[in-house]
Parts: sequence; C-alpha cells; structure tokens
Amino acid sequence: MVRKRTAWAALALMGTTLGVAAVPAGAAPVSTTALTTACPTGWGSVAKTRSAATTESVTNIRTGRHACFDRMVVDVPGAGTGALGYSVRYVSRLHQDGSGNYIPVGGGAVLEVRVAAPAYDTDTGKPTYPVRAGQRLSGVDLTGYRTFRDARFAGSFEGDTQIGLGVRARLPFRVWVTAGRVVVDVAHNWTGAR
Repeated sequence: MVRKRTAWAALALMGTTLGVAAVPAGAAPVSTTALTTACPTGWGSVAKTRSAATTESVTNIRTGRHACFDRMVVDVPGAGTGALGYSVRYVSRLHQDGSGNYIPVGGGAVLEVRVAAPAYDTDTGKPTYPVRAGQRLSGVDLTGYRTFRDARFAGSFEGDTQIGLGVRARLPFRVWVTAGRVVVDVAHNWTGAR
C-alpha cells in the first residue's frame, strides 16, 4: 500500500514538473493571454464608403502604431459623428481631384482616402491643413511602422479632402467615425496573427 502511494505521488510530481518550463530567477511573469490573443480579422479590402458631408474643416492628419494594425486619423473638429462621410479604397495609381495629376505614393499598394470635409475655411478659402498637393503629410513620420509606407496629401477639392496612403501590400482595413474624426485602420496581415 505504501509503495502505491509513493508511486502515485511520484507520478503526480512528474506531471506537474513536466508541464512547467524553466524560468530564470527574477524573470517577469509571462501572460498567456498576450501570447494567445489574435488580432481582429474579417475587415476585407473592398471599398468602404459613408455618405455625409460637413462644412467643418480638416485641421490635422496623424498616424499611430498598434499591436494589430497601423492607424491614420483625420481630425475634423466640430463635425458630429453623423456629419462625417468618407470613401476609402485601393487604387492602382493616385490621381488628384480636379487636375487629374498623378501623385506618386510609395508602398506595395495605395489606399485612396477621401474625407467629406474641406481642408480649407469655406468662408475665406484659407487652408486649415497647410500642406501642398503631393507632399508628405505634415508631422507624420512612418519610421518603424509595420504596414504604412508613405502618406501623401493629394489636395482638397469641392469640399472633399484626398489622401494617398501607401501600405506594404493590399491588406484588410476598416474605417470608422467618431465625433470630429475619421479613423482608418490597416491590419498588419490577413491571418490575424500578431
């Protein structure tokens, strides 16, 4: 009887030690949640649009890096959620509205981002986002981004602001609106793996 208890105790001890990896003393604990969490998938790469318009103006365009995607935010202060429209789609080449001029955008694929808000004051015509067509977005540095490669201002014509967003490849994206901003997220990959 004693031998059976000793054998069972030894097996139980082996079972618990076999499942545990050696961790150096003083190492920070590893979260298994962080290792198993997948990124959202199912966004797709087809064009996304929302009809609405505002007379409020674009004042800033900024970007950010996240664990699963790179983000671009177009700020339109004062525009309510229901007043912000957009059209975001992949294009083979970016052509400026009005003139039709070709604007080169670096990357393996180009997203044309149109926000239904002018980048100028509608009363005075003065620019509210003072970047010339074809130039890189003001204050945007894409160094170290996994997906974004280039971001160019294409202009503002007849109340729409047009941006060329160069990405690594044709990847899934989503577009959403919150009060005063249009947000474009482009996934790092198709699989949802981090």
